[in-house]
Amino acid sequence: MNSTASQAIGAPQFSLEQLLQLAAQENPIMNILKAQEDAARSSIKTAESFLNPEIEAGSGPSKDRITSQDRKDNWGVTISQPLEFPNVRSARRAIAESKLQYSESSSLATKVNLNLQIKKRFYNVIQNQEILRIAENDRDSLRDIRGRVALKVDVGDSPRYELIKADTELISAERDAQAAKLKIYESKLYLKGLVGKSIPDEFDVIGIMPDSSIKLDINQIRNEINNSPRIKQIKAASEVAENRLRLEEKLVTPGVTLKAGVNQDPDLTSYRFGLSIPLPLWNQRQGQIGEASANFQEVQAQLSDQELTLTRDVESAYQRYLIAQQQVTIFESSLLNQAESVLKVVEAAYRYGERGILEYLDAQRTFRLVKKDYLTARHDYVVAILDIEQLLGIELMRNQI
Repeated sequence: MNSTASQAIGAPQFSLEQLLQLAAQENPIMNILKAQEDAARSSIKTAESFLNPEIEAGSGPSKDRITSQDRKDNWGVTISQPLEFPNVRSARRAIAESKLQYSESSSLATKVNLNLQIKKRFYNVIQNQEILRIAENDRDSLRDIRGRVALKVDVGDSPRYELIKADTELISAERDAQAAKLKIYESKLYLKGLVGKSIPDEFDVIGIMPDSSIKLDINQIRNEINNSPRIKQIKAASEVAENRLRLEEKLVTPGVTLKAGVNQDPDLTSYRFGLSIPLPLWNQRQGQIGEASANFQEVQAQLSDQELTLTRDVESAYQRYLIAQQQVTIFESSLLNQAESVLKVVEAAYRYGERGILEYLDAQRTFRLVKKDYLTARHDYVVAILDIEQLLGIELMRNQI
């Protein structure tokens, strides 16, 4: 029984779709982003709230202006209600709404990145499981060959060099198996950290690598650049900066304060109604406006830079996809079959004594290298598609999960 089979005994198994669903529910980063969205929604309520009124009351003794004798106490009450102009309130609400959009776009971008990290680690496990299976099969075969070579060396039918060669090939296969086991362990450990605590320490993944028939259209990919989560996130940040600039401009004259009061003297009751308007004579908020304007210009520059960077990264990922797809096609159409056919011919010739053990070991090593190179090309092919998915926030392998 090989190690991949023994690992599956008693260990829970998870598909890619299950891991993605668990991550959406349990990953701490997603919970943080959800809390930030809730805070952004609450800020809209804050922006819609009216300013609270103020009440001022006072009392004290009074003296007669003629006799200077103490008389009855007097008292006074004043109520003030600040009122913001409608354009100021609308600007505050616009900032709150744009902050919510920014929070939602940040959550989307983070979720896309998280899902793509999980997919990459998942397919990395699948990749190394296949490498481990190949290495274990080769190791078992080489152990049998090594035993036969050792027997021939002992009886003097073969030189000791052939035994050394067989031992070298066996060590190489064992090294490949151990390296694959380590990579599987590391990828699973990383997967557990991405998904959440509900994943046990010992678990397996079930699934296969996507096939090589996925066709991508570069024109359609380019059309999706403006819908990328990165672009949406910076556009949302730009809206926040623009609305903040508008608010700072409107806060030069934010509103008025209505006042009403009553004063009670011993012999007189008086009522007052008034209006308080701030005069922007000394402070016209030039500093705040300039700071908000600079921040808006900075975000606009970041948007232009991100559009150029994203276009470059998408084009690069697409070229990697084309190269990897071509390599996979070559392996699947000819190289794998040719290497396997050569191995079968050499193996048959070796069993009938027509070829030496060295030729057989060379053919077997070549076939093993061809299979490993094929798996590497196929993994590069999948990673290139996943990179495009991550850049654009779209699913190109929707039916492959």
